[in-house]
Amino acid sequence: MKDIEVNDQPKAAAAVALKGSATAFPILFALSFSHMLNDTLQSLIPAIYPLLKAGFGLTFLQVGLITFTNQVTASLLQPLVGMYTDKRPHPYSLVFGMTLTLTGLILLGTAGHFSLILVAVAFVGAGSSILHPEASRIAFLASGGKHGLAQSIFQLGGNAGTSLGPLLAALVITPFGRQNVAWFALLAIPAIAAMIYAGRWYHRNRLSPAAKKKPHALLPRPGCSARRVKISIFILLTLVFSKNFYLASMTSYFTFYLKHKFDVSNQFAQLYLFLFLFAVAAGTLIGGPLGDRIGRKYVIWISLLGSAPFTLLLPYADLLWTGILAFFIGVVLASAFSAILIYAQELVPGKVGMIAGLFFGFAFGMGGLGSAVLGELADRKGIDFVYQVCSFLPLIGLITIFLPNVQFGKKPKELDPILKPEAAEEI
Repeated sequence: MKDIEVNDQPKAAAAVALKGSATAFPILFALSFSHMLNDTLQSLIPAIYPLLKAGFGLTFLQVGLITFTNQVTASLLQPLVGMYTDKRPHPYSLVFGMTLTLTGLILLGTAGHFSLILVAVAFVGAGSSILHPEASRIAFLASGGKHGLAQSIFQLGGNAGTSLGPLLAALVITPFGRQNVAWFALLAIPAIAAMIYAGRWYHRNRLSPAAKKKPHALLPRPGCSARRVKISIFILLTLVFSKNFYLASMTSYFTFYLKHKFDVSNQFAQLYLFLFLFAVAAGTLIGGPLGDRIGRKYVIWISLLGSAPFTLLLPYADLLWTGILAFFIGVVLASAFSAILIYAQELVPGKVGMIAGLFFGFAFGMGGLGSAVLGELADRKGIDFVYQVCSFLPLIGLITIFLPNVQFGKKPKELDPILKPEAAEEI
């Protein structure tokens, strides 16, 4: 198989899109639904931080350690899971992952010591480490060539679920007590059913004659040297660092910031957090399809640098404008991840699971590390100082200029309309 030059990328993408089957939307929706329920359960952890802090007398550093344990558990395991399943796919491993999440949530609702809380969130993190790389692989297979759209649908479920956690905490857990967290473990049952449905489809398709071909046989080569690809992956991971460090400041400490600066109630602050996380879900849905149409690199530019004016203004806004700015930050900043992930998968053909595990894992790890570091910073300098420092993080997006100008993600009408599916065999 010969490498394709950069200016041949549109034809390569067209060949792949035509060669692939139609987009399997029922499978994508099943994955998105299970992702939504999984991340709803996971998002209950930061949503009840105020209850845990008050009930156990925790410092901000200990609050950060809870997130650190949860997300680092996921981040360390996800690349390993992705590498393993690239070679040995396990269609029903998603069910096992959800079972770990269920177990962790029950333990979280009944834990009586800080150490047990850490064990509980580690179980939840382990469940997440299995879900993301393997579900991303199924979404890639079900995309029909529309990889950005498929990834956005999958991630939309996760971000929608993340936004539901604070809302459920405000309506159910805060008024009636932390022990009610355990009841939400029942949401794992319909999630497992959806995962079994997707797993059966995956099992059938991965054993079909077309699926037996090596996955990189129908994927475009980036037209870059191995060194350039490695540098590009490092740049993309750095962009994930800036994005997720900022998101960690919002998901873990936004409620504390609102209560400290504006003296609002815990329930009111959780509703503001829900607004932000809902905006993140909306931004995720926008980013993938937009990357398919105008190119991934442009979406990354718009997302990271476009959010900078809003993050720089946030520490100095009143309560109303804090909500407005937080909404725009969520929409704009969240649009980057689908573009970043698919860009990386197209740079490294045939390693869908490994790249998904690496980037999801790194994102979780940076979120966990960010929570711990920012918690220590909040203890030492105050919560206001945290948001002043984090406001500059999106400016790291300037390094996007060093990414290669490969033509991934062009609009179908811009591709060669007379290119036949058989041309894919020559790639």
